[in-house]
Amino acid sequence: MCCKSLGGIKTKKTSTDLTVGSIPYRILTFAMPILAGQIFQNLYNSVDSVVVGNFVGTTALRAVSSCSDISQLLIGFFTGLSAGAGILFSRYFGAKNYDRLHDAIHTALTFAGILGLTMAALGIACTPLLLKMVKCPRDVWDESSVYLRIYLVGIFFTSIYNVGAGVLRSVGNSRSPFIYLVISSVTNIILDLLLVVVFKMGVAGVGIATIFSQFVSVFLVFRNMLKTEDVYKLVISDLRIDRELLGQVVTLGLPARVQASLISISNLFVQRYINSFGSAAMAGVGSAKKIDKFVGLCGQSIGMATATFVSQNIGAKKYDRVFKGITSAFLLALVPFIFLGTFIYTNAELAVSLFTKSPESIYYGSRMILTMLPLYIFQIVNAVYSNAVRGFGKSFVVMILSLCGMVGVRQIFLFVTMNYIAHDIHFVYYGYPVGWLFSGVMVYLYYLVTIRSKYKKNGTPKAA
Repeated sequence: MCCKSLGGIKTKKTSTDLTVGSIPYRILTFAMPILAGQIFQNLYNSVDSVVVGNFVGTTALRAVSSCSDISQLLIGFFTGLSAGAGILFSRYFGAKNYDRLHDAIHTALTFAGILGLTMAALGIACTPLLLKMVKCPRDVWDESSVYLRIYLVGIFFTSIYNVGAGVLRSVGNSRSPFIYLVISSVTNIILDLLLVVVFKMGVAGVGIATIFSQFVSVFLVFRNMLKTEDVYKLVISDLRIDRELLGQVVTLGLPARVQASLISISNLFVQRYINSFGSAAMAGVGSAKKIDKFVGLCGQSIGMATATFVSQNIGAKKYDRVFKGITSAFLLALVPFIFLGTFIYTNAELAVSLFTKSPESIYYGSRMILTMLPLYIFQIVNAVYSNAVRGFGKSFVVMILSLCGMVGVRQIFLFVTMNYIAHDIHFVYYGYPVGWLFSGVMVYLYYLVTIRSKYKKNGTPKAA
């Protein structure tokens, strides 16, 4: 494409302006690479479990499964940082304030690097404490400890990649992160097979494969940002922290980080309930969680696209376009879920059997899928409208409503049912959609009553 001068920067356009063109088309074409990338990311995480479960054994699979919520806790923290920073990037991009966008990108990347190193060091040092929090059984303690410590080394790469990929998505480039995740996923799968099947390195091999694949994704993102001539170009000498911009990144990103981290901490306590049903339940539920992530990808990907779409159009002051886009996003997320959810629901046992051959574990995993899938509509509502509200800069509100539902209500539900009704694992399964229900309904009502009605009442500029 042709080059042009933007704010004194000569750019070669690889970004996409979501403030013009067909709304459903823009959202869908932007979301599709995100969805495909998420599928590949979950694929290589799932391959870890498939390889371990089939080539190492059930004990090793339980060890990896027992670490899943801990790893999600740390990943969620940096995903929140990326989400908050991405809103700021999109707002500046939509307003065509490219100089400020440049400074915000370099501030966020510098902060992410420092934070990633710190969190990796603390996580490795606190591995025994983290395993105690989830009541990791003694028979899998050693393998869990080895896997988790190796995995935590890669948190540094995760932190930088999330912000770097967030930069690309915020300027409408969702294709490049998808390509990088494909390359990273293939790398991880090859290394899993090589280190675990050929060299018999067990859970340590899985951890090493994950770290190296994360490094590859970071390398590719940085290579893109260093070589591009677009507005998101990375200049190493400009990597520094602008306090004002850092304050904005933290203000937008802190609620998302706190939300993701506290929900993950809540899931650690949910894992304690699961662990109380024994090793077979741990392996079965761990397998079902892998499948659960795939099913939820449609809503999550459209939700991520919604946040960028809303932020860019608010920056351009195209408010009518914002509200039309939010409605379109919900419908776009709902349709593919109906088809995917129906397929998984009717093949639940087969899906779980890909991860474990234990009949008892397959029973636990398939029952979890059959219980949760019909209630996924609430997760879709929560994913789309939470991101829409976050796109308006209301990250704190989203945090409060999400924590009330997915931490407060969920934990109260589990405490009451498990202690005063019956020690039944089905209550654990229902605990997840109970949280989605409360959070989804509350965030939708907030959007409807506080945001949409306010803009309609005061009058909004017409979309161009």
